[in-house]
Amino acid sequence: MKKYKNIFSSLKVKNMVLKNRIVMPPMGTNYAGQNGEIREEHIKYYEQRAKGETGLIIVENAAVDFPLGSNGTTQLRIDHDSFIPALYNLTERLHKYGANVAMQINHSGASAVPDRIGCQPVSSSNIPSKTGGSIPRPLERKEILDIVEEYAKAAKRVQIAGFDAVEIHAGHSYLISQFLSPIYNKRRDEFGGNIENRARFGRMIIDSVRREVGAMFPIILRVSADELIQGGNTLQDTLRILEYLDDEVDIFDVSAALNDSLQYQIDKMDLEDGWRSYMSQAVKEKFHKPTITTGNIRNPEVAEEILTQEKADLIGMGRGLIAEPKWALKVKNGQEDMLRKCISCNIGCAGHRIGLNRPIRCTVNPDTIYEDEYKNRKVKRQTNVVVIGGGTSGLEAACTAAELGCNTFLFEKKPYLGGLAKEISKFPDKYRVSYFPEYLIKRAKKLNNLTIFTDTEGNVKLIDIVKPDIIVNATGSKPLLPPIKGLLENIDKEGGKLYSIFGLLNRIHEFENVNFDGKKVVVIGGGAVGLDVVEFFSERKAKTSMVEMLPMIGKDLDVITKISVKEIIKKYNVNVNTNTALTEVASDHFKVKKDDNEIVMNFDYGFVCLGMRAENQGLEKLKEHFQDKNVEIINIGDSFRARKIIDGVKEGRDIILALEKINAIL
Repeated sequence: MKKYKNIFSSLKVKNMVLKNRIVMPPMGTNYAGQNGEIREEHIKYYEQRAKGETGLIIVENAAVDFPLGSNGTTQLRIDHDSFIPALYNLTERLHKYGANVAMQINHSGASAVPDRIGCQPVSSSNIPSKTGGSIPRPLERKEILDIVEEYAKAAKRVQIAGFDAVEIHAGHSYLISQFLSPIYNKRRDEFGGNIENRARFGRMIIDSVRREVGAMFPIILRVSADELIQGGNTLQDTLRILEYLDDEVDIFDVSAALNDSLQYQIDKMDLEDGWRSYMSQAVKEKFHKPTITTGNIRNPEVAEEILTQEKADLIGMGRGLIAEPKWALKVKNGQEDMLRKCISCNIGCAGHRIGLNRPIRCTVNPDTIYEDEYKNRKVKRQTNVVVIGGGTSGLEAACTAAELGCNTFLFEKKPYLGGLAKEISKFPDKYRVSYFPEYLIKRAKKLNNLTIFTDTEGNVKLIDIVKPDIIVNATGSKPLLPPIKGLLENIDKEGGKLYSIFGLLNRIHEFENVNFDGKKVVVIGGGAVGLDVVEFFSERKAKTSMVEMLPMIGKDLDVITKISVKEIIKKYNVNVNTNTALTEVASDHFKVKKDDNEIVMNFDYGFVCLGMRAENQGLEKLKEHFQDKNVEIINIGDSFRARKIIDGVKEGRDIILALEKINAIL
């Protein structure tokens, strides 16, 4: 299409011809079988992205050496011929939709977990791959040569299994990276010391892979172009390293960061679209080969601009394609307004896989495997559904019900939709959160059988008129304000300096462009919301303190946000008080208790962010009124229990279960 002519132009790299410039880069899923085999649901996951017109899908890293080189709870393997048949089924399925498919091959080195592999991990030296990680043993020369050959054999299996290219992972604190980076490599033999020596292992692997796959099979090399950590390789260092690795590489997949700078690898929310493209541009300009860039790219305008300015040849969208498998198809068809954009929350993807060893999920996409297949089911009789509450869980429930053919009515007592997600997105660094309610609202407005009433409380009398078969209570949550002396008397008062989170958000634009240099800001509560407040005021030069009753802050945060929080606290010298309880509140100070000592904390601005609590006061009246009327009533999202957006959205999609329960759906 003319508007995005570069995105939808083809690209030929040796024997591989890409129909467009959109790439799904490799991302671990924990979808593989216990023995590293690919399963049907895993294939289905990739198939959805192929159906969505993705030009190149790079299947997540597969271990070339098991168990020593594996990472993750369940990871694909490519260390034996027995994995070829199932992987061929994968490539055959994806090729039907015109997608090209590559596979990333990898050895995790020191990033392996001893309890999972049953032995001590290996590396270039005895340096852990992350702070607090296990200490590896340095590889001996013969072991290095053996691993080189394992890469070669794995690449040949990739080719036999029908893939169109192979990617070698040389970044992100995995084994090749552990040789390239001076952070890890302390060797004194021919594999350590100067840049040429540190690149030798990678050079040998590339040569051995080329020997096996032949001259016309594309080789992609993924690198951390800037390790973004003190003492690590800078972009200029990497450009010198790549002089030794360039031969036989056909595409450079230009990423960034190591394990201890993970928030720049799996991009934190506030990094702008395409922030990393200057790195791929530098590689492209020096080596004159196609490059892939990644980095929070959500908007097609940004993708097109990067290609137009020749900062990269291919646009990698990782989490963006977990959230929206049809990204390329929707953009191609002029449906950009209906893109379900990733909000970069890192909860269901990185948080599940890295932090919790779960299979990946997605906050904004409640079904990453089967996607829209639920729409093939339809109600078999007239079914009326009422949804009370227009936040993200309520909107997902209402849209799903309407898409299945229900006559659906949504009542929201506020004059606008979007709920807590819309409120939280008022923080400048959380603006991406607004993508999701905006998408849901647009989706809802396209459904003729979904009627939305704002400024309308969904009371019993009104709902009774509709004669519902199902009522969905999704009334959300409100700030938790415990009975602490002075709290209710002082919070959110006209002319006061003490705020709840909603009190702050209602006035956020008054604070946004203010310099708070020298002002004392004290935040009570070290959870996600409290940390958002700390970040907001610290960036505006306030002298910020935080009080948390638990031994640590950010207890339930995803792994990326936790690392980002540590960075913020260190950068802005935030005064953190853990194991500290709020005991009393005044208009200009808090009294807190730590180790039996009472402390007075004066503030110019104080914020109480002790979490949220369910708001469902009308639920019992609903149950009482409709108990003899054969009406199914479900309570979802924060009105069930205050949690994350991901939980409520899944429960919204699960209205299908309520329809099954009343035998209303085919």
